[in-house]
Amino acid sequence: MRVGLRPATAEDSEFCYRVHRAAMGPYVAEVWGWDEEIQAGFHRRGFEPGRFQVITVDGVDAGMLLVERRPAEIYLGRIALDPPYQGRGVGGRLIGGLLREAAAAGLPLTLDVLAVNSRARALYQRLGFRELGRRGDNGVKIRMRAGPG
Repeated sequence: MRVGLRPATAEDSEFCYRVHRAAMGPYVAEVWGWDEEIQAGFHRRGFEPGRFQVITVDGVDAGMLLVERRPAEIYLGRIALDPPYQGRGVGGRLIGGLLREAAAAGLPLTLDVLAVNSRARALYQRLGFRELGRRGDNGVKIRMRAGPG
């Protein structure tokens, strides 16, 4: 399996929104309720092609990735895979690469995950992330960190 990344373009907006809905929709619905209009608006306001990358598997678009390289950390802002590509090691492989990059830079890799997303939390814990705290109403988001700091 070849896992790759390519820069997102404006033409990838609909694909990225579809992946978000498929991958995160059940969790968003559980926490806040899914409102198509609200979610589409969040996507339109937040999707900046220059910041996102499209995840490919064997040359096929499979998901999206947003990483912010900050002075004191590398922040994994979003990773979402279309459900047929979940559970196949794609996310672990990409996050492993980010962990190696962060370690080489002497920085932690941080992320936020919805508390109800136990599958993602379990992956992050297997990869060495630890919980730093919870935020949002009723602690719906968990901040996690791996590496220095």
